Amino acid sequence: MWSCGVLNGTGRGEDQLLCPHSHLVLSVLSLLCLVVGVPVGLGYNALLVLVNLCDQSSMTMPDVYFVNMAVAGLVLSALAPVHLLGPMASGWALWGFSSEVHVTLLVLFNVCSLVTMYSTALLCLDCYIERALPRTYMSSVYNTRHVCGFVWGGALLTSFSSLLFYICSHVAARIVECSRMQNAEAADAILVFIGYLVPAVAVLYALVLISQIRKEDTPLDQDAGRLDPSVHRLLVATVCTQFGLWTPHYLTLLGHTLLTARGKPVDGHDLGILLFAKDLSRLLAFSSSPVMPLLYRYMNRNFPSKLQRLIKKMHCRHQSCSVDHAGAQQRSA
Repeated sequence: MWSCGVLNGTGRGEDQLLCPHSHLVLSVLSLLCLVVGVPVGLGYNALLVLVNLCDQSSMTMPDVYFVNMAVAGLVLSALAPVHLLGPMASGWALWGFSSEVHVTLLVLFNVCSLVTMYSTALLCLDCYIERALPRTYMSSVYNTRHVCGFVWGGALLTSFSSLLFYICSHVAARIVECSRMQNAEAADAILVFIGYLVPAVAVLYALVLISQIRKEDTPLDQDAGRLDPSVHRLLVATVCTQFGLWTPHYLTLLGHTLLTARGKPVDGHDLGILLFAKDLSRLLAFSSSPVMPLLYRYMNRNFPSKLQRLIKKMHCRHQSCSVDHAGAQQRSA
């Protein structure tokens, strides 16, 4: 993890002066994410899942994808304290764990990132299908639920190849079978290609198609089965937010892979910048957990009404119990 120690002996005085300030900024952002981001992420993601699952009859195709992203956000919020307070923290770790636990946490983080990126990409593609062919039910809620299941399964399978590289790099260095797989950079390269480039191309392609349809005035624009126009604004905001928060993480993975592929030793200055960028980009990735449900809460027109129905349903259950109790007392009198 990044610390000022990697800059010792570089001979650059300006780096030595800026390092404590950068370390302080990173520590403050980590504490802010821990104190504010984690509770908000856990609370709002759980609320998003609960509200939609308790009113499944009114769920739409975008709601299913946002529930899928909320589940990934719950896992990210649960992982954030371990990353921020564990041995991966910058100089103020409260506990330590073995290499096996480190690999497990890293794989869970990668699975959540894959689920988030592919849910965003599939949301864009299904919104295009729903806008172009609103009555084909190709992007129905039923089909979307199965697609989200495949997304989780695909993320686990995709992480398996990276898991082998990480295990051989951290755990099984003395095993003969791992002698040719002790390369964590190969795992990072796989994640950059599959976890970022593929969904990025899919999102770009879908947005281009949606923009072309929006320019055309067709009789289908009056179809009641089409998605609400506010969904397009929520879609654009979701894409910009998710890719804005996750792109730095994948760029640091790509930068680390390219620096290692040169075959030259990395000096302290470049290593310090890379590790600082890695810590900062991971903080941005964790911040997607509280940001996305808040975005969904304030840009989705149906969420407030769903939340009110859920509150009334819970309140009515309590009311009915009290009414029944009062009626029983009257009958007994």
